Amino acid sequence: MTQPTARAAPAATPIHEQIYVRFRAMIEQGQLSPGQKVSSLRALATELGVARGTVQVAYDRLLGEGYLVARGPAGTFVSEHTAPARPARPKKAAAAIRVLPAQIAPEDIIDAEGGGPSLLQMGLPALDEFPRKLWARLMARQVRRAGSLTKPPPAGYMPLREALAAYLHRSRGIDADAGQIFISPAYTASLALIVDALGLARENAWIEQPGYPPTALTLKRLGLQVRDVPVDEHGIDVASGRAHFAAARLAVVTPSHQSPTGVALPLQRRVELLDWANGHDAWIVEDDYDGEYRYRGHPLPALKSMDSYGRVIYCGTLSKVLFPGLRLSYVVVAPGLVPQFELACRRTVHGGCPELMQAVVADFIGEGHFSRHIKRMRTLYARRRALLADALAAYAEDGFVVHLQDGGMHLLVDVRDDLDDVELASRARKAGFAVHALTTWRNGAPGRRGILMGFTNVRDRSEAERLVARLVSAFGVRVK
Repeated sequence: MTQPTARAAPAATPIHEQIYVRFRAMIEQGQLSPGQKVSSLRALATELGVARGTVQVAYDRLLGEGYLVARGPAGTFVSEHTAPARPARPKKAAAAIRVLPAQIAPEDIIDAEGGGPSLLQMGLPALDEFPRKLWARLMARQVRRAGSLTKPPPAGYMPLREALAAYLHRSRGIDADAGQIFISPAYTASLALIVDALGLARENAWIEQPGYPPTALTLKRLGLQVRDVPVDEHGIDVASGRAHFAAARLAVVTPSHQSPTGVALPLQRRVELLDWANGHDAWIVEDDYDGEYRYRGHPLPALKSMDSYGRVIYCGTLSKVLFPGLRLSYVVVAPGLVPQFELACRRTVHGGCPELMQAVVADFIGEGHFSRHIKRMRTLYARRRALLADALAAYAEDGFVVHLQDGGMHLLVDVRDDLDDVELASRARKAGFAVHALTTWRNGAPGRRGILMGFTNVRDRSEAERLVARLVSAFGVRVK
């Protein structure tokens, strides 16, 4: 049967994206016919020389968009309901599958959501431990239901919203019904929905400094004036924000596990932040991107659970808990804001998320698999975090010091004052490591220097030691 072939290409497009685009083009152009069986995950991964998880992400997306249909043990087939074949595009426009560089071992390859280097990737769940067989079974069941292939409601698939409401009540202390939850394809899309629904364009907004770079970029693109509020050992400095930017109408915060420093916002500051929002007709966006992962004590309650004023909009993501190709996030609002958000969903430009994927996730949560998966990942990540931290400890005398926080999916490694963290990160990325300089998360402003790196896909001690040795060697710094 005809399948995409591997050939060298200089493109930096993620491999899973290249596989997805190539399959979609072949289906649309009639090179793969309706009902035709496609290669298994294992066979295609072997043929292309990539990790099986890479092919899984591409196939999941093709399944979610209705191009492919899973038929259990029989295999995966081109959907019978695909659109008529389109004229073939020029060959130069077709995405090519690049051959992996020989110097990177196959076991080191971890797909990066945004492309580029992939080793020690931040925000990437443990793809090797994802329950693929269970997921495939749930997806096959939903594919047999015609309703899961229809256009989704603008606000999201109601059974998923109901499942999320029950889960958030149990795990995060958030009292909200399904109608208060809105599904979006990404965190940035959630921000756009919030700004649109609340009419916040051209207003001032607090953001954490240092903080997650896409937050500032997205808010600026949406027309807001971004105001940096410093983060100290207790999280965002609310008093500083009030003193310098009291007229702001929005604050975007990561209270459970500050991104990127890892500190948690204490009770006093949470109360101060809520009082500021209520007294200034302002809104708080709580980005709870990895609030489930806390390795000492129980997960902290969400800021939203303390919100008696209706001023907190809670943002969560399923993509960083399950797998990045899922592209599912959600927003929780106060009851009084529901009409505004429903209207904003109807006029939004992102078009909603595929109902098939929403239906599978609804089953995954509703049947208890989601809670069990998080519990299992919490134990796994605690072990993998310790493996990477122990491997880095050997270089503490050389100026690379790990400060473990209570939660999260990444480590922050301080570097000594005579080293430039931006230059170190640049050298590491050229060697295939997806690490970040703390300075770049402050927009280059002076301050603490450090390197940010993920640990979730470090599988054993020997791999941790090997990766750290390669990373330090890429830094080009003399060590003892």
